[in-house]
Amino acid sequence: MLNLTYSYRIYPGLDQEAQMLDWLEQCRRVYNYALAERRDWIDSRKCPVNACSIRQEYIIPADAPYPDYYKQQKALTEAKKRIPELKTVHSQVLQDALKRLDKSFKFMQERGFGFPRFKKFGQYRSFVFPQFKSNPVNGFEIKLPKVGSVSINLHRPIPEGFEVKQVRVVFKPSGWYAQLILQADLSVPDVMPHGEPIGIDLGLEKFLSVSTGELVERPRFFVDLQSKLRWLQRKLRNKKKGSANYRKIQTKIRKLHEHIYNVRREFHFLTAHKLCDNAGMIFAEDLNLKATRRGMLAKHCLDAAWGSFLDILKWVAWKRGVYLAKVDPNGTSQTCPQCGAHTGKKELSERVHHCDECGYTTDRDIAAAQVVMQRGLVLVADGQSVILPVEEGCLGTPMKQENPTARKGSLRSTR
Repeated sequence: MLNLTYSYRIYPGLDQEAQMLDWLEQCRRVYNYALAERRDWIDSRKCPVNACSIRQEYIIPADAPYPDYYKQQKALTEAKKRIPELKTVHSQVLQDALKRLDKSFKFMQERGFGFPRFKKFGQYRSFVFPQFKSNPVNGFEIKLPKVGSVSINLHRPIPEGFEVKQVRVVFKPSGWYAQLILQADLSVPDVMPHGEPIGIDLGLEKFLSVSTGELVERPRFFVDLQSKLRWLQRKLRNKKKGSANYRKIQTKIRKLHEHIYNVRREFHFLTAHKLCDNAGMIFAEDLNLKATRRGMLAKHCLDAAWGSFLDILKWVAWKRGVYLAKVDPNGTSQTCPQCGAHTGKKELSERVHHCDECGYTTDRDIAAAQVVMQRGLVLVADGQSVILPVEEGCLGTPMKQENPTARKGSLRSTR
C-alpha cells in the first residue's frame, strides 16, 4: 500500500468555523479529562501502603483497573448521554482525542521520559475524520461529516487510483487547512544505486557543501526575524492577559512563527530538488541531531533544521528516483579525500583542508563532502565498512577498498 499526504487550504463559512472551533475545544476538554484520570490513577499508586502523603492523597480503590484507551472510550459513550455538548461533535473525532493521548503514553514508555501535558486553551489545533465511505472531494468542495460542504483550494488534483482514507482539519494562524491521507494499492520498488554520485556535508558556516565544489549559503530564518519577534513579545507582556489586544498580539506572534516555518521549508525543498537535478546517488552523514540541540550554538543549529532537511531530501529523492544513503560521520573532516591520510583534528576556525602527505588543498567542508561520497560508494559496492591501512586507528569508515583481505571493523573517533 502506498500512502500520500496532500495539504489544501479550506474556507469554511462563519457558522462552520464557529462549529469547528467548538469541536477543537470539546476535544481539548476530553483530552485533558482523560489525562487527569490517568495521572490520578498513577499518582495513587506512588504512595506506600502504610503511609499517606502529607500534602494530598488520591483515594482510588486498590482494585480499580488502569484507565486505558478502551475503558476511557467506553466511559466517553456514557459521558455523551450526560453532557449534551459532546453530542454535537462527530463520534470518531472525540475518539481520536483519546487515541492521541494513548499514543503519547506509549511514546513516553518507549523513550522513558516526556509525560503528556495538559493542553491550554487554543493549544488543541486539529481533529481527524478517520474514515470515509466515499470520496469527500467534489470539484472545489470537500464534504466533512456534520460540518457540511466546505470550499477547498484544490491547487493540485488527486492522483488517479488513490482514495481519500482520512482527513485531518488543522487550524493555523493563517487559516484552516485540510490534510488528505491518500491511499492506493500500489507497490513501489526501492530506488537502486545509479547515475552520478555526490556527497553532502551540512554545517553552520555554509548550510550545504557538495562534493562537486558547490557551496550553499545558510539563510538565517529565525535569527533575522528575532528582533521583530522580541518586539512583539515585549508588547504582549504589557497587555492584559486574556484581553482582545492580548489575543491580537498572540495572533501576530503565531503568524510570524508560521512565516519562519514556511520560508525554511520552502528553502529545504528547493535545495533538495536542486541536488536531485544533477545526481543519481546522494550520500549524507548520519548525524546525531539530538546533540546539536544543546550548547551555545543550539539556536543556530535548530534554525538550520538539518533533521527536517534530511527528511525532505529523503522524500524528494524517493519521488524523483534518486538513491539516498547515510554513512558514518566520524572523522570526515580529518581525512584527506585524495590519499586517505589522517590530517588530525581541526579547530572550527580552520576552514581550509591541507594534506601534508599529498599536498591536496581545498575547502574543509568540500573535502568532508568528498569523503562522505567515497564512503557511500564503498557502502553501495559491498554493503560494509572497510578501513584502509593509512586510516587504521584513526577512522571508523574508509574511503575505498584496496584489497579483499583488509581488516574490517569500526573504531570511534571525534570529528
